[in-house]
Amino acid sequence: MSKSFTSITHDVSRALGSLRKEVPETIQGFNAMAKAALAPGALSALDKELIALAIGVASRCDACIGFHVKALIRLGVSRQQLMETLAVCTYMGGGPSLMYAAEAVRAYEEFSSATSPAPVAA
Repeated sequence: MSKSFTSITHDVSRALGSLRKEVPETIQGFNAMAKAALAPGALSALDKELIALAIGVASRCDACIGFHVKALIRLGVSRQQLMETLAVCTYMGGGPSLMYAAEAVRAYEEFSSATSPAPVAA
């Protein structure tokens, strides 16, 4: 059975809600770090999310891939930008990164089809 990145990100979000309630200072600290790292600067928001995706691929983290692909789609990533990033991941990480680069493509296709408008019936 194939994994669903929609399910993965939903399930992890729900579990993060429990952490947010039980260790709020830790989650607040993580969120502050994320906000600071993603703040406007020399790199665009898209560039920063591509870097985050690359690290998620290299770390073999399904949830990271799902969350960062969703963010990239929201930021208007092109398929070519995604593919070039995944090519660098594969170059730097070899076979294991190639397998997770393929997972990132699946996440992109899953989330892209979920956000594409439905075809208009003739």
